[in-house]
Amino acid sequence: MSPKTMRVLAKPMLFAAALIWGTSFFIMKNALDVMPVFFLLAVRFTAGAVLLSLIAWKKWREFTPDYLWRGALIGGFLFLAYSVQTFGLALTTPSKNAFLTAVYCVLVPFLTWAVVKARPDRYNIAAALLCVTGVGLVSLTEDLTVNAGDLLTLLCAVFYASHIVAVAKVSPGKDITLLTVFQFAFAALYAWICGALTETFPAAALTDPAVLLPMAYLCVMATTVALLFQNVGQVWSDPASASVILSLESVFGVASSVVFYGDPVTLRLLAGFVLIFVAVVCSETKFSFLHRKS
Repeated sequence: MSPKTMRVLAKPMLFAAALIWGTSFFIMKNALDVMPVFFLLAVRFTAGAVLLSLIAWKKWREFTPDYLWRGALIGGFLFLAYSVQTFGLALTTPSKNAFLTAVYCVLVPFLTWAVVKARPDRYNIAAALLCVTGVGLVSLTEDLTVNAGDLLTLLCAVFYASHIVAVAKVSPGKDITLLTVFQFAFAALYAWICGALTETFPAAALTDPAVLLPMAYLCVMATTVALLFQNVGQVWSDPASASVILSLESVFGVASSVVFYGDPVTLRLLAGFVLIFVAVVCSETKFSFLHRKS
């Protein structure tokens, strides 16, 4: 396709990626009723690695052995993030899981500061304050405690932020699509190992049509297609617009959970969601889309 066509398609691709990921929260919640966490992730990442390696078959000529340790490192962070998030999802609502996961966007500048000494700016600090307030509204109960599911989801946000910082460190000079194949492959390997050690393989569930359709959606759409759309969309779109569109994932997560899963949303929860969303947009874009172009 021509560059002009790709620029036209970029934002719809990013929007589609956010929509796919947003709707995957309640689908994951339903899948957890019959699939244990590690084996669910093992199947999902294995399928993602295979499909993406086929899509990126022309990239294999660029392979060098160092892709292995780089993929093992970032695949480890991805596995930890998804595992903790999925265990958290089993103990909280899909809508809360979606918005609390989005906290990782606010954490990235501070982890980057710790790793490469790049000091956060005033937008990052403002976003952190907004985010902490939003998390309090979403997670704290009347006796000022946090349930285990919300706590695990906040921990997964730390791992997601660590994953982004790790990718930034190990990806320069490497083809990102090929590196993602190895990332998925190692995440799948870790999940298979943990599943074999702690869970019973759900052979009967994988033959149930009611389970196969959600798993196919998670493997094909939420892992391979959405990631491909994100990679292409970010290349052909400006960073500020891309960040705003992708941050809609949490909004779609709440909307789909309320409509299809019956999640209750109180005024307090809604206020917390709004604060977290504004914090994400502030941290990711510094509100550059509001500035008049010179």
